Amino acid sequence: MTHLRLHLCVLATALLAACASTPTPAPTAVVTPNANLVAQGIPPVPQSLADAVGRYNDFRGHAFVDWHPQRLEMLVAHRKAGANTAQLFRLNGPMATPQQLTDSAEPVTQATYEPRTGEYIVFERASGGNEVGQLYRLSLTQPGAQPQLLTNPDERHAMNGWLRHSGQLIHSSVPIDRTAQGGTRSKITTTLWLLDPLKPEGRRKLAELDGGGWSASRPSPDERSVLVSRYLSANESQIWLLDIASGALRQLLPAVGSQESKATYAPVGWSADGAALWIASDRAGEFRELMKLDMAGAAPGRITRVSGHIPWDLNGVSLTADRSKLAAQFNVDGRDELRFFDAATGKESAAPATLPAGNIGTASYHRARADLAFSVSNAQGPGQIYSLDAEGRVQQWTKAYAPAGVDTSTFTEQKIVRWKSFDGTTISGLLTPPPKKFTGKRPVLISIHGGPESQAQMGFIGRNAYFTQELGIALIQPNVRGSTGYGKSFLAMDNGFKREDSVKDIGALLDWIATQPDLDASRVLVTGGSYGGYMTLAVSTNYADRIAGAIDVVGISHFVTFLNNTESYRRDLRRVEYGDERDPAMRAHLEKISPLTNAARIKKPLFVIQGKNDPRVPYTEAEQIVAKVREGGTPVWYLRAENEGHGFQKKENQDFQFYATVLFMQQTVLKK
Repeated sequence: MTHLRLHLCVLATALLAACASTPTPAPTAVVTPNANLVAQGIPPVPQSLADAVGRYNDFRGHAFVDWHPQRLEMLVAHRKAGANTAQLFRLNGPMATPQQLTDSAEPVTQATYEPRTGEYIVFERASGGNEVGQLYRLSLTQPGAQPQLLTNPDERHAMNGWLRHSGQLIHSSVPIDRTAQGGTRSKITTTLWLLDPLKPEGRRKLAELDGGGWSASRPSPDERSVLVSRYLSANESQIWLLDIASGALRQLLPAVGSQESKATYAPVGWSADGAALWIASDRAGEFRELMKLDMAGAAPGRITRVSGHIPWDLNGVSLTADRSKLAAQFNVDGRDELRFFDAATGKESAAPATLPAGNIGTASYHRARADLAFSVSNAQGPGQIYSLDAEGRVQQWTKAYAPAGVDTSTFTEQKIVRWKSFDGTTISGLLTPPPKKFTGKRPVLISIHGGPESQAQMGFIGRNAYFTQELGIALIQPNVRGSTGYGKSFLAMDNGFKREDSVKDIGALLDWIATQPDLDASRVLVTGGSYGGYMTLAVSTNYADRIAGAIDVVGISHFVTFLNNTESYRRDLRRVEYGDERDPAMRAHLEKISPLTNAARIKKPLFVIQGKNDPRVPYTEAEQIVAKVREGGTPVWYLRAENEGHGFQKKENQDFQFYATVLFMQQTVLKK
C-alpha cells in the first residue's frame, strides 16, 4: 500500500511537471461589441473573421446635396477615412479636395446653401436614430463657426424650400409622442413656417394642417405662393397652393368635385412665367408620367401628357434656371435613367452619349447655369458625382474609395430574373450570382426590401458583395407585389386583407430556386429590414421547412402592436397600407397573420437586429418576437443598438452587425 501511494505521488508529480512544460494554448481573440450594443445569444465573433471581412467594410462613395447659388461649387455627403458617420463636405470644383463642414457623432446628409450668396448653410440632424430632425445654421464665412440650432427640439422638423429673393426658408414641424400625455396623440398636425435663419426668433406661421402627410415645395416664380403636397397613401396624393401673405390654401389637383379614380400628384416645377405647372402623376395610366398643368391662359386646368410614351415611373425632375430645359429620371425596370425635354415644346431630346453607365441618383441643375449634377452607382462601385454642361461635356467631381485588396471591377453584375407566383402574377428580382470560381449548387440569400412601397434597384451592393465574391452565395433581391416601379395596380396588390399574397410570392421564389441547376434549395437564408423584416418573419412561419435560417432587421412582428406603438404622425398613413386595426374584422385578420401569433412555427435559427430609438418600428416589436421564439426552443440571436433607430447608421455598429451576420451564415447555410 505504501509503495502504491509512493508510485501515485511520483506519477502525479510527473504529470504536473509535464503540464507545466507544455505551453498553454493562447485564447482565441474575439471581437467585443462596443458599449452601445446589447448582444444576446450571439457566439463570440473571432477576430480572424473580422480580419477576413474587414476590407469589405470600407467602401466610401459620395452623395450630391446642393449646388452653391453662384459658384461652380457643391455640397456632398461622405464618410471620410476612419470616421463613424457620413458628414457634409464642400467641393470647390471637379475632383477638388473635399473640405469638411460638419463633424458630429450623428450622420448629417441633408443641407442647403443660403440661396442668394451662399454665405451659410442650413442642415438637418437627428439624434440616436430617433428621426426627430432639427435644423441648424452654419456660417461658411466665419472660421471655426459652430452650428446654431434654429428649431424647437420637442418637434420634428424638415426643410421644404427657400424664398430665394428674401432668403427665407420654409420648413415643416410635426409634434412627437414623447411630448404627449401617455406618449401618444389622437390628433396630428403639420405646421408650415417661414423662417429667416439669421433671425430664427421671428419665424412666422404660414399654415397649420391636419395630419402628418403635408410638405411645402416649389414657390411660384414671383414667390407670392408655394405649392403644398399632401400624401394620403402610396396610391393617392394631392397638390395645393398656399398664398404666403394670407395663408389661404386652395386645392389644385385633383380638382375639387372630380369623379376621377384615385391617383398620385406631385409638383416638380413651374414654367418661367408661372402660367403652367410641371407635375408627376399616374392619373392617365399605370405609371407616373411627366405632365403639364395650365394655371392660366385659354384653358386653365388643362393637363397635357408629356412622357406618356415612356412606360415607366417618373422618379425626379430638375429644370434649368431659365426653365427652358428639363432633366427627368425614369425608373426603367429597377434602374434610374436620365431623359431630357425641351420645356417650351415638351418634346424629348436626345441624351448625350457621354453619360456614364449605371443607376442615376439625385440629379439637379445649377441655379445660375445649365450644369446638371448627378450621381451614378453600379455593380463596380458606390456613388460618384458628375456634372453635365450645356455642350454635353461630362466632368467627374468625386471618386469612390475601395479598400486595398478589393478589385471592384471583378464584382459580378446583377441580372433580372422573373418567376410566376401562385396566382399567375409575374414577380421579378435582382440576382447577383457568385463568380464562376464557385462550382456546384450555391447557397442563396433572399434579401427583401422594406417599404413596402419601395424597390430593389440596380447598383452597388456594398459590403454584401462579400457574400457573393468571397462566400459564393447567390444574392436574390425580390420585388414582390406591393413594390414600386411596376405600376399602380401592382403597388396596391398587397394592401389590407391581401397582405400575405406578397409572402406567397416568396414561396413561389423558393419553388423557382428549386428548379435552378446552380442554386441549392436546401441552403436558403432569408433576410430583410422594416417591412422586409416582417416578410422575413412571415417566411419563417409559413416556409420553415424550406429555409435554413432568417435575419430580421427592425421588422414588424405584430401589426396591431406596431400600429399602436409607431409614432403618431405615421399611424394613419400606415393604416392605409396595412389596414385599420380599429375595425374588428381587420384587427382579427392582422392578429391572424402576424408572425408573433405564429411564432411557434419558427423552427429555424433566427437573428433579430434592432435600434432602441426606432420611431417607425419600436424596439418592442423585436423584443416580443425574440422572447416568444425562444419559448419554443428555437435558437435566437439578438443584437440591439442603444444609439440607433430604424437601421444602423454608425459604422462601428454596422461592422459588428456584419461580423455577426457572417457568423450566422457560417452556422446555417455554410455548414460543412
